[in-house]
Amino acid sequence: ERLFLYQFVISPEKPTFILSSYNNMGDERSAEQRKIDEWLPVTSSRNAKWWYSTFHNVTAMVGAGVLSLPYAMSQLGWGPGVTVLVISWIITLYTLWQMVEMHEMVPGKRFDRYHELGQHAFGEKLGLWIVVPQQLIVEVGVDIVYMVTGGRSLMKIHDLVCKNDCFKIKLKYFIMIFASVHFFLAQLPNLDSISAVSLAAAVMSLSYSTIGWAASAKKGVEPDVDYSFTAKTNLGVVFNFFSALGDVAFAYAGHNVVLEIQATIPSTPEKPSKGPMWKGVVVAYIIVAVCYFPVALVGYWAFGNSVEDNILISLEKPTWLIVMANSFVVIHVIGSYQIYAMPVFDMIETLLVKKLRFKPTWYLRLITRSIYVAFTMFVGIAIPFFGGLLGFFGGFAFAPTTYFLPCIMWLAIYKPKRFSLSWMVNWICIILGVLLMILAPIGALRSIILKAKGYKFFD
Repeated sequence: ERLFLYQFVISPEKPTFILSSYNNMGDERSAEQRKIDEWLPVTSSRNAKWWYSTFHNVTAMVGAGVLSLPYAMSQLGWGPGVTVLVISWIITLYTLWQMVEMHEMVPGKRFDRYHELGQHAFGEKLGLWIVVPQQLIVEVGVDIVYMVTGGRSLMKIHDLVCKNDCFKIKLKYFIMIFASVHFFLAQLPNLDSISAVSLAAAVMSLSYSTIGWAASAKKGVEPDVDYSFTAKTNLGVVFNFFSALGDVAFAYAGHNVVLEIQATIPSTPEKPSKGPMWKGVVVAYIIVAVCYFPVALVGYWAFGNSVEDNILISLEKPTWLIVMANSFVVIHVIGSYQIYAMPVFDMIETLLVKKLRFKPTWYLRLITRSIYVAFTMFVGIAIPFFGGLLGFFGGFAFAPTTYFLPCIMWLAIYKPKRFSLSWMVNWICIILGVLLMILAPIGALRSIILKAKGYKFFD
């Protein structure tokens, strides 16, 4: 803010008041700060419409993880599986509403980033340490998984189209092909600039989800379908159940970018951003339900416990339809990668420009973002089974940032009366979220150990 000092000047003719600027250096820093904020990806543009919120949230939420939901159902069973899906949908919609409401809870201030809200709730240092590590695990982890997912889908298309006449190409080369697109797209400055990519990704997610359940319904129930658990021991059933909870949690990971999405929507005291943002979220969550529930239920109904961890692999035929579905997956994860990468870019660029005093230039952005894309590509190539590891490490971050961290912040900031409806609902979400955070990594760790013999680095 500009500070002014009224100077009283006495002259022979008459006294006068002169309005002069006080602390010019402070004003210069303020102007510099505004210039930096206009350069950073999260705060550089606030012109988004409410429907931008819809397809950004769909792109972030409906990842390729939706294709693993039938497999999760096979480990959960009909009753518990449907219950877990429905409760997860309700809880995550509630916590998403909380974040939309808290975005502008302080008059005249917007919490444009997840960690800024955490700092307001828990304190400057503690809030940073609570939120940032978890958010980075989710966002960087998802981007690595999408590198592998995009590469695998390209490989599947190649293998289906050219079964006998083509040279065998390893997965790592397909990951490189997929990554090459991101070296270009990563240079787009902010979320608004990738809105077309995000819209295409949202349409693709709805398309391949529809192919997944419609093709399963068309195929019908397998002749020898079996809905019993695949594990032969009670302990195996329990651990598989825990691991499946992690698969469901992975499917509801969009909260990590919701404040950054809302930051792109214009806001005034008369028309705060939470109005159009919530409208977009509701439409997005309807689309999420249309994608998730049919895929999970119809896929499990058709294949039972023999369903693969990717429903498209179970389908196999007709070839042209599976090729199309995998093409849609590739387009979707291109957009979703960018949605999750943008907050990471913002963190890196904020650190470099605000803390380390680098100049906000195009070549700084080119170097840092290219390094990030190269890093996610390298890890994806080195550890193509990263998805299994993510179920373990991600369990500590996906559940908190999505299921219960917003509830803890709500209790810390608003302090609802003990045993009031708000207090009880938030504590129920916290308890369920903590259980998920503890149990999901246990199941995933066992799965990693059992499959470790088949793992190959740089495969």
